[in-house]
Amino acid sequence: TDDRQAMVIEEHRRKGRELEDGELEEERPPPREDDDEADIHQQIAWGKQIARERTPEAILRLFAGEGRRFSARNLATTAHRVGKFGRCDVRVHLEQLAIMCERRVEKFDPQGIANTAWGFAKMDFVDRRLFEAIAVQARKRSGQLNPQDMGNTAWAFATTAVAAPLLFEAIAGEALRRVREFTSTDMACTVWAFATAAVAAP
Repeated sequence: TDDRQAMVIEEHRRKGRELEDGELEEERPPPREDDDEADIHQQIAWGKQIARERTPEAILRLFAGEGRRFSARNLATTAHRVGKFGRCDVRVHLEQLAIMCERRVEKFDPQGIANTAWGFAKMDFVDRRLFEAIAVQARKRSGQLNPQDMGNTAWAFATTAVAAPLLFEAIAGEALRRVREFTSTDMACTVWAFATAAVAAP
């Protein structure tokens, strides 16, 4: 309806993106009733299989068949492993992976949060709802992120140009407090991310 389209356009203007005439934001599908994690032994087996696969297509085929039963760790591992191959063109599976990760991100451990952000950035696949959810969780648990996790998370947001000022503020605070824990690589990655995102660090 005209009223709904006007509301959607206004929301996107608020977020900094203006919709073209006639374009409506695609809504997330509701959670499937049969979403149910497999037992721990199956989760471990899938984790090993994800690590063994040599192509992103093979990993995403496994996700397409079994992903609804993946644990939070398996989802984060999938994003990270696929990301290691770089840009991925199997977009339909990536869309579903992003939805699943967003839905379960509160269950990710700190490394899983960082790895998921890094993986999607490496794939050059930006799902803003996912990145916004990651930003919230990473900020809440910034004290649990190790220096590599902080650098990788900041790098992912800078690379994808997703604004997350509160997240960068939290990372800056933790980096200052724990600067002695940073390797030169961790520090270089973090500094690059702040510079690229045009965020002033204290």
